[in-house]
Amino acid sequence: MDGMSRPPQPPSLSALVRDGPIALFLDFDGTLVELAATPDAILVPRDMRAKLRSLSQEMDGRLALVSGRSIADLETHLGHLDIAAAGSHGADCRLASGRALGQIPQGISAEARASLYRFAQNEGLDLETKSHGAALHFRKHPEKERAAYQFASALAEQHGLAVKTGKCVVELVERGADKGAAVDAFMDDPMFAGAAPWFIGDDITDEDGFKACQDRGGGGILVGEREETRAGHALADVTAVRQWLGI
Repeated sequence: MDGMSRPPQPPSLSALVRDGPIALFLDFDGTLVELAATPDAILVPRDMRAKLRSLSQEMDGRLALVSGRSIADLETHLGHLDIAAAGSHGADCRLASGRALGQIPQGISAEARASLYRFAQNEGLDLETKSHGAALHFRKHPEKERAAYQFASALAEQHGLAVKTGKCVVELVERGADKGAAVDAFMDDPMFAGAAPWFIGDDITDEDGFKACQDRGGGGILVGEREETRAGHALADVTAVRQWLGI
């Protein structure tokens, strides 16, 4: 993207569907719900799960949430998920039936978690523990971004993990876990195969999803603005995303 110019708005969802079957991959925080000071403080509309399920049914099941949160965490906010979902940046991919795609990873070691906990306590950061990783949130202390990234990078090297960065967060996950890999896992399943995939997301970690969808004949839709993005289209904010989806 040149400077801060925004890519054009995407065609309407109905227009995309008219051109042939599509699959939708949706980030959660910052895309379907507004960001909050802490991960637990988000406000989720009561009818969101029902609306997502209805949209998934309209698309013959070719819709998946792809989030940095674990699937269990998503369910604390949405209730039991009866749509496809990928949690922990694609480390855990499941179809609407609950069937896992690939092996469910074991997550990071207790030693690595303990090191993160001590660092978070010492620096006054929020630590979010997940089934397949852990995240340091520095939204309350943006001046700690560099220290958090350096510590996480050193810990990742020590334990054979990968670092993911996002809006006021740095996260440790298993290597190979990214949203592009999640798209590939779903698209290789018969339910999704043959459709043009489209990914909607707001954060840096969503760029892998944009690329994977473009490589398979679909596209990416950025939420908000970013100086550089692989997304060919953009929507202004969460409200615009919900309007575009009709939810």
